[in-house]
Amino acid sequence: MFISGLQKLTLLDYPGRVACTVFTAGCNFRCPFCHNAPLVLPELLREDFTEDDVLAFLKKRRGILDGVAITGGEPLLHSGIDDFLKKVRELGYSIKLDTNGSFPDHLVRIVEAGLADRVAMDIKNAPALYGRTTDIENFDISKVEASKNYLLEGHIDYEFRTTVVKGLHTEESLIGAAQWIEGAKEYYLQQFKNSGNVINTDGLSAFDENEMHALADKVRVYVPSVQIRGI
Repeated sequence: MFISGLQKLTLLDYPGRVACTVFTAGCNFRCPFCHNAPLVLPELLREDFTEDDVLAFLKKRRGILDGVAITGGEPLLHSGIDDFLKKVRELGYSIKLDTNGSFPDHLVRIVEAGLADRVAMDIKNAPALYGRTTDIENFDISKVEASKNYLLEGHIDYEFRTTVVKGLHTEESLIGAAQWIEGAKEYYLQQFKNSGNVINTDGLSAFDENEMHALADKVRVYVPSVQIRGI
């Protein structure tokens, strides 16, 4: 495990839990709107915490925290994450795992081993626009589709989420994304924010609050549970 960050308290990253957030380093996508460039770009990666550091912190915080959110980067890049999650579970914590969905076999293995309680999966865009949105030419969406279908089958508590960006998303593309996950239990449209660590903001900007609500109304036809985050 390559751990680049630890947020010691969050009331947002794990719904319904008082949690901390562990940030793994490295990602196989290069979404230009990514707000965690230091966790994605190889030349910026750094290991600021060891597993032992994080586990020692969690031992001290038992009874204060009740959840751990694992995010990135892309956590499922790390073959050692299974053992790390076992150790977190042994300390009595609930676990939320964030993923871009591109490692379905690893996702299934973790869920079936009981090493996560909730999964948050990014839906980057309508299927036909995944390559442009992830900045990967000739993107093969089949693995993401497998993860999406697995979550829709209801094996674990889950949410889908899309960071909505002018220049990459339109009303039409968001409707396409919603149709792709039709029947989803939870779906969130997240307003794009420029964190100062965005990979590439050229031609990208945020939809305003009124626009976000209008987009949610269009999506709600296919995913009635859609909600807005970040405004």
